Amino acid sequence: MFNPTRDQSRQFLFDLWAKHLANAPLTPLESMALSIVLEHPEYHATLEDPERYLDRDWKPEGGETNPFLHLSMHLAIEEQLSIDHPPGIRAAVEALAKRRGSMHDARHDAMDCLAEMIWQAQRNGTGFDNASYLDCLRKVSE
Repeated sequence: MFNPTRDQSRQFLFDLWAKHLANAPLTPLESMALSIVLEHPEYHATLEDPERYLDRDWKPEGGETNPFLHLSMHLAIEEQLSIDHPPGIRAAVEALAKRRGSMHDARHDAMDCLAEMIWQAQRNGTGFDNASYLDCLRKVSE
């Protein structure tokens, strides 16, 4: 299983953006990630400055959003949707998109559920609970 470090994950996004700006060919994963990055122009300047942002910390208590975490969570959701795993996530997110009128907003709702499930698993020292994750998505879409 691929388990990149924080710096490797960030470097992937920096390299992806550089390849995009250079019109270089992309792998399928890079193409998926690029579609997410293009939906977030507020992060483009960050991705153009690896020396400044590779080691920066963003403090949520100060109201900051970590652009790398945000983009990585989007990528995790996209990967889940592409293989419908956990089974039913695609239908749940599509229902959210219909209710919200936007697939992007639905993915943000899914990210909130994903973050909650990761936090619960870490807090409780348990594995990821697919059923609770899907239940969270269903509740958001009601």
